[in-house]
Amino acid sequence: MSHNSTGDKTDKADKATLRGELLEARRRLTADDAQEAAAVLARRALELDELAQAHTVAAYVSVGREPGTRALLDALHARGVRVLLPVLLPDNDLDWGLYAGTEHLVRAGRGLLEPDGARLGPDAVLGADAVLLPGLAVDGRGMRLGRGGGSYDRVLARLSHARVQPPLVVLLYDDEVVARVPEEPHDHPVHAVVTPSGVRRFRS
Repeated sequence: MSHNSTGDKTDKADKATLRGELLEARRRLTADDAQEAAAVLARRALELDELAQAHTVAAYVSVGREPGTRALLDALHARGVRVLLPVLLPDNDLDWGLYAGTEHLVRAGRGLLEPDGARLGPDAVLGADAVLLPGLAVDGRGMRLGRGGGSYDRVLARLSHARVQPPLVVLLYDDEVVARVPEEPHDHPVHAVVTPSGVRRFRS
């Protein structure tokens, strides 16, 4: 077995371990903690130049104890920003629909919430001026740890071929900025992380 394949397996196992630890930490958060963090995150994110100047933003609806996005989605929508939300396809790829308010969100698989309107196609994300990504951690290089489903790996691969790549921003809790995220060949770094403590940018 080559060194590379051994390394890949090690990184995959390390990712699984780190995911478990981070998800457990999120489960221990109280509803009040999560709500307070969501309000601060919305304020911090709205101050980002990348969002202040954006006409179209790809985002997502937070569920459970994920860093909250609901207040941010409403604020962007109220500004007149076109907000794209993901729709999970059977093959784990993502289609997109427009956010039209919480009353137009419907329950979907895996406990997710999706827009009830027209589907715009997987390539709709290529028209985004900024992309907000879910994640569990990010490190000092901007490497992001996702949940492991692979949906956003496909989105990021699609965006890497775009003529102009939009800034990639991940929303996290403070303790989810870690020393190192195990990296696999398909992983793409993000440009910035927003936590309740502030914004950190990474060199592209």
